[in-house]
Amino acid sequence: MKKILLLSDTHGHVDDHMMKYVKESDEVWHAGDIGTTQVTDTIASLKPLRAVFGNIDNHELRLSFPEELLFECEDINIYMTHIGGRPNRYAKGISKKIKSIKPKIFICGHSHILKIQYDKVNQLLFINPGASGKHGFHKVRTMVRFEIDKSDIKNIEVIEVKR
Repeated sequence: MKKILLLSDTHGHVDDHMMKYVKESDEVWHAGDIGTTQVTDTIASLKPLRAVFGNIDNHELRLSFPEELLFECEDINIYMTHIGGRPNRYAKGISKKIKSIKPKIFICGHSHILKIQYDKVNQLLFINPGASGKHGFHKVRTMVRFEIDKSDIKNIEVIEVKR
């Protein structure tokens, strides 16, 4: 079983509150707009990190992380990218990719809008963790944590912090 902390849109912000949840996780996944290598270096010094770059990320982050990740955790296929849209309104090319690779979880960021939804058409769990940083229009910073136990996704929890 793996305890996952899912972040997005940190925009260079990392703090003790976020790190508390990092320490409680087995792995941290970051869905882009990291902002600075300080964010990823701080997290990766404590826990395994999987991340994709986002549209605001500089060349250094783009060299360190891919635009999209396809990976397996326990017995679940995951597809993560930064700009992905949402069920019934996926970004250009995403629907085709989802149909091709058939992930059980699709993760994206970018919108700063927290959304967790089961996509019946593609039979996957869609997760956008919102924004964990302080930059943007959102009034509440959000993170998502959950557990993956073999082929089960369970104990999904939204963590909210006022800006």
